[in-house]
Amino acid sequence: MGRVNEDDSQRILIWGAGAIGGTIGAYLLQGGFDVTFVDVAADHIQAINGRGLSINGPFGDFTVQAPAFTPDTLEGQWNTILLCTKAQHTAQAAKALAPHLHAGGVVVSIQNGLNPLIINEHLPPEQVLGSFVNFGADYLEPGVVHYGGRGVVVIGEQGGEITERAKRLHAVLQHFEPAAVLSSNVFGYLWSKLAYGALLFATAVTNDSIADALGQPEDRPLYTELGREVMRVALAHGITPEAFNGFDPAAFLPSASDAAAAASLDEMVAFNRRSAKTHSGIWRDLAVRKRRTEVDAQLGWVVHFGIQHGVPTPLTAHLVTLIHEIEDGTRELGRSNLAELRTSMLQEQA
Repeated sequence: MGRVNEDDSQRILIWGAGAIGGTIGAYLLQGGFDVTFVDVAADHIQAINGRGLSINGPFGDFTVQAPAFTPDTLEGQWNTILLCTKAQHTAQAAKALAPHLHAGGVVVSIQNGLNPLIINEHLPPEQVLGSFVNFGADYLEPGVVHYGGRGVVVIGEQGGEITERAKRLHAVLQHFEPAAVLSSNVFGYLWSKLAYGALLFATAVTNDSIADALGQPEDRPLYTELGREVMRVALAHGITPEAFNGFDPAAFLPSASDAAAAASLDEMVAFNRRSAKTHSGIWRDLAVRKRRTEVDAQLGWVVHFGIQHGVPTPLTAHLVTLIHEIEDGTRELGRSNLAELRTSMLQEQA
């Protein structure tokens, strides 16, 4: 059962102790918070309970001790739950954590995708906040996470209000990332991450690093059009996208020049060159862990809302198909995949 602390605001339940949840939770533990981990991977939980959770990388190596449970062994309730699972597991996690959330407590979705919309179907929406993160981290093995690069961290109410609880949770996240942002437009960040995510999915169909892939001159028109597809849908959906870590949404608006997009891509290359995490988590899922990616839970939203608003997304839909074929083992990773995407783009534009 989670430890009891006289100050319940210090008690944090991290649901999903992988790259995102493990890294944030470890830093919160160092900041004096009473953290409990939950994860479906029994070997990971066993390792954390046995020898602690180790974080390594360019910002220092350290190990923290904290209680860790699988969902079926967890008892107790918390006022603050940080949901950090892969996006495709959101609905299952939301249903499983619901009994562990105090009445009036809050769940913060710290994930890729528009997952607050999914959590709202299983919990009262007024108890759900959104968060956007872009730091680099990887789960390496049970009990070990690599924290490879800092990136923006944002939190906010779904409706954009600056509430006292949002301020409190913002202060919590500052123990991990001192420059964390409290935003009145968290969905603007999440939609921008969908656009950036589309670029990352494209890089992941090759074996190139993020920076090397984004830096290839022949692929710049492809990345530019991918970003523009997502931005067209975001605008149709009434979203005001936000910039972060080199991704400038204004550079991918339909009216923007190719030069503006190229400048933003250059900034993204520079940002990723500074990180010890060279490849995306998407690539690791495909090439190393051999498991399903978040493609449906991320780019699926773009196609879904594109259909809803009558905005074509042929390039995004083709990329989703390529990712599925790689997941199914019927397609190999390689630069030929980007060549196929370029060809389909040119055919659509002809």
